[in-house]
Amino acid sequence: MSKIEAGIRLALEFKEAFNRGDVAGMLALMSEDCVFESADPAPGGRVYAGKEALSEYWQAFFSAAPDIQLKGEDSFSCGDHAVLQWERSWETEQGDMKSIRGVDLFRVRDGAIREQLSYIKG
Repeated sequence: MSKIEAGIRLALEFKEAFNRGDVAGMLALMSEDCVFESADPAPGGRVYAGKEALSEYWQAFFSAAPDIQLKGEDSFSCGDHAVLQWERSWETEQGDMKSIRGVDLFRVRDGAIREQLSYIKG
């Protein structure tokens, strides 16, 4: 499998694990020294480094929004980078449906996600 195919495959597998709320599955796709830069808090987000920090972040994230889903809108990769454009939707406590659009930039190394930078259209 080429580097391009590996990058896009990892990004799409990550999206599927996200949609299951499968933190262990998401982390299995990431390198030991992985880095995630969240889009929140605005404007600069926050950086989480290492699987332990990411595990804590994602567990809290899914606890707050257990029904959240990512719908992939577009994806592509070039070299060791992959891009996933998405729409994220969830139901509020009042029963209203909400959504935001954004993009995740992935950097892949040795068959694993090394870096994920998340941006939200605001």
